[in-house]
Amino acid sequence: MPLVTFAGIRMHVNDLAVVEQFWAPTLGSALEQTVRTEVVTEPYTVKNRVHLDVFDASLAPYEGLELVNEPGRFPWTTFHAPEGDDFCVFVVDSPGEYRLKAVEVDCVDAEVSARWWQGVLGGELSVDDEDCWSITGLPGVPFEGLDFAAVPEPKTVPNRVRWEVRLAGGTVDDLVAAGATVLSETDLADPEGNEFCLVP
Repeated sequence: MPLVTFAGIRMHVNDLAVVEQFWAPTLGSALEQTVRTEVVTEPYTVKNRVHLDVFDASLAPYEGLELVNEPGRFPWTTFHAPEGDDFCVFVVDSPGEYRLKAVEVDCVDAEVSARWWQGVLGGELSVDDEDCWSITGLPGVPFEGLDFAAVPEPKTVPNRVRWEVRLAGGTVDDLVAAGATVLSETDLADPEGNEFCLVP
């Protein structure tokens, strides 16, 4: 039985105007249904290890943003959002109103991280030809799932995107015993240091 259930996504921003002008149309109804924004004073400084993948009908809405990779090289195109955060756009014919595709997690060891989260959250674990691990079929999750990709660089700063969970079949002590670290009364980190939040 999973120790926790998925409750939502928390995204740190510096300016609420960015939420209204950029993230609202980019995420569509996912901004109300899944993603909660929180204003923080710490600016974006380096690539975060957790970022959002979104659907859109074209790349036109993102003209003027800094490209991280050239369109067409991968099935996705990565941009820097207005405050610097990376996000990936997957172009599809009919993106719908709910635009969040998945949550991408960069890891030193993608398999270990994916297996850890599958152990505490449940869902179905799979791996593709590029050694990207995914958790799908998570109860109450309205997007495709969590994707874990291996990267060489270590984590250096707190993530601006993190997910929220509720205790279900376990306790905080159970999470710690599984490998989590307590950061505060409501904030923990997984074995690779990626923060996640406990909500009532």
